[in-house]
Amino acid sequence: MTDSLPSDAPDNISSSAIGVAGAEKLSLGVIFTYSLPRIGFGVMGTLFATYLLKFSTDVLSIAPAAIGAIIFGSRLWDAISDPLVGYLSDRTNSRFGRRRSWLFMSAIPMGLGLVMIWSPPTFIDGITLLVWMGVALLVYETASTAFFIPHGALGVELTPNYHERTRLYGYAHMIGAFGSILGIISLYFMGIAEDKRAFAFGLSIIAGICVAALVLWSTAMLPERADYQGRGTQNPFKSFMDVFRNPHSLLLLTVFAIETFGAASIAMLAPYLVDYVIPEEDMLVSKSAFLVSILVIYILAQVVFTPLWIKVSRLIGKKILWAASMWLNAITFIGYFFALDHPHLIWVLSFMLGLAGGIGAVVAPAIKADIIDYDEYLTGERKEGSYLAVWNLVRKTAGSVTALLTGLVLQYVGYVPNMEQPEEVKFAMRAMFALLPASCYIIGATIFIRFSFNEREHNRIRKILEERQRVTERALSTSH
Repeated sequence: MTDSLPSDAPDNISSSAIGVAGAEKLSLGVIFTYSLPRIGFGVMGTLFATYLLKFSTDVLSIAPAAIGAIIFGSRLWDAISDPLVGYLSDRTNSRFGRRRSWLFMSAIPMGLGLVMIWSPPTFIDGITLLVWMGVALLVYETASTAFFIPHGALGVELTPNYHERTRLYGYAHMIGAFGSILGIISLYFMGIAEDKRAFAFGLSIIAGICVAALVLWSTAMLPERADYQGRGTQNPFKSFMDVFRNPHSLLLLTVFAIETFGAASIAMLAPYLVDYVIPEEDMLVSKSAFLVSILVIYILAQVVFTPLWIKVSRLIGKKILWAASMWLNAITFIGYFFALDHPHLIWVLSFMLGLAGGIGAVVAPAIKADIIDYDEYLTGERKEGSYLAVWNLVRKTAGSVTALLTGLVLQYVGYVPNMEQPEEVKFAMRAMFALLPASCYIIGATIFIRFSFNEREHNRIRKILEERQRVTERALSTSH
């Protein structure tokens, strides 16, 4: 993409945009438009996290280790595609914007990939089915990379304000939670559907169309900073390595990788626990309704308290608030290990988990955005895409390693789908669901103590960057 912008191009690249990028205060219209695609992704994201593994093993009859290996294998491609998209997004020059160009291109392939994953032809099985699932994941993951990295980078660029970023990601999380609730409802009907493959096909068609439409409309309406175009790194290797040379980024990545590795087992194993571990006679409702109820409690606890966390982060700082959520997560998961035989306690623990998860969803992306400003201080470049690429790759890799490990463990201990499980299988499910994430959160919270980039430091960096910009503008005006 080499279409140049005119030298006097405004910050708002889109002529129909509803706001101005780089504002100190974002309108609710901009926040809503930016967040809108999260509704579509919330639906399928919930099903991906909670049901893809079980759908593959129990409905498609794929061996747990095989589907775990396929998910893990798709991440090998991410190791190439994520940094490449991040780098190219930073370097793109187009009249549509360096981020919005990618968002437009990703919409339809993402919808197609969703349909392929959840709707493999009924007449294929064995190796052919494994190949289909591998190709389907490759299509979707490549297209979603082309969306999520530029979209995340665009969010960083919408405002440089330390607290406004918390507000942006907080309300974006609330809007996305609506999609998660729709996903939970879909999960319930998937659970009670007699023909799960037919239900998955219809749902994937609807979701694919909605995701593509929401991305296209949102992208057309969003503003983007024209003055950031051309400020990425020319050398792709340097662009990638700068993420790790930033000391604040390196520490945060380490914490994030450890947390994500543990947390990925939560949603993945929840359907197995409901079906095979938690006593059905104590649930008071059906298995599908019980799974939906704990997920709804978890989501509502996140959404209801989001405005509170936005305010609290101003009072005590993002670091302290996020650290508190890590310790709350650790305590909650230790509780899960002992409470899985008591369904009424699971509801309480799910509420606590939602509180902790809501805090992380609000402040973690805001902290990530802040340390990208520190990179500009170090390098003079704006490479949000490269940073988001590394974050995305770490998230996917950690999750896929967990999927691979979960599949291998289930197969090793003798898991057989749709049958009563022996005690060693139940114990393995319980330990991986509760003790693995608890350990990871404890390790992550301990490392996070060393994180030192706070509001005062960010304000100091912003003043330096603004002064640099004024010097550059004076130099340009003098030369003309």
